[in-house]
Amino acid sequence: MSNALSPPCLGIVSMARRPKRTAKTKQAPPPTTVGFGMGKRKDPLWQCVEGCGACCKLVKGPSFATPEEIFTDPADVELYKSMVGSDGWCVHFEKSSRKCSIYNERPYFCRVEADVFDKLYGISKKKFNVEACRSCTDTIKSVYGPYSKELVNYNSTVMSSSTS
Repeated sequence: MSNALSPPCLGIVSMARRPKRTAKTKQAPPPTTVGFGMGKRKDPLWQCVEGCGACCKLVKGPSFATPEEIFTDPADVELYKSMVGSDGWCVHFEKSSRKCSIYNERPYFCRVEADVFDKLYGISKKKFNVEACRSCTDTIKSVYGPYSKELVNYNSTVMSSSTS
C-alpha cells in the first residue's frame, strides 16, 4: 500500500453543465485572488551587484564560450585574451576589493547592456533582462558555487527590484 496521498475530490462537472463557448467569443480569465503571487508574476530586473565580480573570471571552463566563439573581430579576441591573468581572472579585477580598476573605461564587451548582448549573442532588447539575469546566475554558480553568498546576494538584489 502506498503512502502517497491522493488529491481531494473537488467534485465532477459534467460536459452537459459546462457553459457553451462560441468560436468568436474569447473570455478573459478571472483575476487571480488566491495563491502566493496574488497578482502578476514579477520578473527579476537585472543589475550589477557590487562586490561580486564573477564576470571578471574570464576563464570559466568548457561550458562557457571561448573568445573566438563570441567575437567576430580579431582585435576583440586579442584584447580579451590580453586581459586574462595567469589565474584566469581579469588583470584589472582587484580581488581584495572585488572592483574593476578600469570600470569607467572598460571595453564594450565588459558591459552588460542590451546593445552589447544583441551584438555579441543576438539577444533582442526585449529578451535582454531575462537573459542578462540568467547569464549572471550561471556565471556566479560557476565561479562561486550554487550555494554561495554571492548568488544569494544577487538573487535578493534582482528580485527586490523586479518588474511586474
